[in-house]
Amino acid sequence: MEPRTPWQALAGPRYLRSSWPWRSVGYLAGGGVVGALACAVLLVLGTFSLFLVGLPLLLLSGLASGRAERLRLRLVDLDPVPDPHRVPAAPGLAAWLRTRVAEQATWRELAYALLLATVLWPLDLLALAVGVGLPLALLGAPLQLAVDGHEAKVVKAYLATSYPEALGAALVGAVLLVVLAHPLAAVAGARAALARALLTPRETERPGAIGEVIASRARLVDAFEAERRRIERDLHDGAQQRLVALTMTLGLARLDAPPGGPLAEQLAKAHAEAGQVLTELRELIHGIHPQVLADYGLGPALTDAADRSAVPVDTDADALPRLPASVESAAYFAGCEALANIGKHSGARRARITARHTGGALRLDVEDDGHGGADPARGSGLTGLADRIAVLDGTLTIMSPPGGPTLLRVEIPCPALPTGSASSSPRTASSSGRD
Repeated sequence: MEPRTPWQALAGPRYLRSSWPWRSVGYLAGGGVVGALACAVLLVLGTFSLFLVGLPLLLLSGLASGRAERLRLRLVDLDPVPDPHRVPAAPGLAAWLRTRVAEQATWRELAYALLLATVLWPLDLLALAVGVGLPLALLGAPLQLAVDGHEAKVVKAYLATSYPEALGAALVGAVLLVVLAHPLAAVAGARAALARALLTPRETERPGAIGEVIASRARLVDAFEAERRRIERDLHDGAQQRLVALTMTLGLARLDAPPGGPLAEQLAKAHAEAGQVLTELRELIHGIHPQVLADYGLGPALTDAADRSAVPVDTDADALPRLPASVESAAYFAGCEALANIGKHSGARRARITARHTGGALRLDVEDDGHGGADPARGSGLTGLADRIAVLDGTLTIMSPPGGPTLLRVEIPCPALPTGSASSSPRTASSSGRD
């Protein structure tokens, strides 16, 4: 993979043969020029700001330096450098100013401009002086001796009076030029990382991207529900019907077989096994998406789940309207998981389910009088349940002190569907009935 930054280039064996040393030098040299210019501009604007004349220009001066720095960043950072600013909602200078002043990016650019004008550009020039200026001065020792004729004072510290001494200094300069190219690129990479951190948009400043994530998540939930219902329909219309036919065939074969013989016993065992498989398949289909949930909604489905619970359960969910299919499904399986945990772990003698839709949100409470101490970290299924609720922007709260009681509360924001509308897609005629 081709390197995208100086840091990535330094990790490769071909750094010195690539363009990255030149890119790094150019970036730091440009930082010195732009920083010196920014320093002069800010000094002038700061002077006028004493009389409140240049204050607006001073506050917005970061916009120009930010744009210039994003353009320069392409020298040493090949990844896209997006503009962090939003398009004003209305035309005109006033709307533009209001938008810019309200943006965090504007103030980060101003902070970067102040940092560039006071600290960064002297550091850029210092890095260039050490990494490029010093080796070039040593390399120029023979030329300086030839021009002077008597001696060459190299970097004001070394006096060469003969060509062997001057050539030795040039050799040292060539070695330093190669060696110092690596820390020079590291400095350029650090400068580029700082510029990207301050001058590019953050996730919270990209509402369009966040909205797309939310919409994508909703599409995934809908696709998951559709796929689950397809599996349920295929099992009901395919495997279950064949098992029913097999059970009937085995039953007829038992009637035709001589009673009391080995064949009759084998057919009886096969008939019983087929009946047990059919029962288990029906329970599996019911667990994927019960028909009562699709036909009558969350309230009757929770009542049905409470009737099948190992612990006696009181239900109060009759006043629920029809809700979106994904919400009904998530709340139903949350209730089923909670009842399963009550039966397995709580030691409760009685439980209660309460479901209400108020204030544009569904609230489902599952309470029990068990010994409490429910902990999602112990693998009770509560962690996966919380993840499933979170996909719908919902929350799951568990209050379970040692000794009990335990309350599991699910809250999911959702609108109620109009009266008479179904929250699920129409089913095919072949799967409209249940055996």
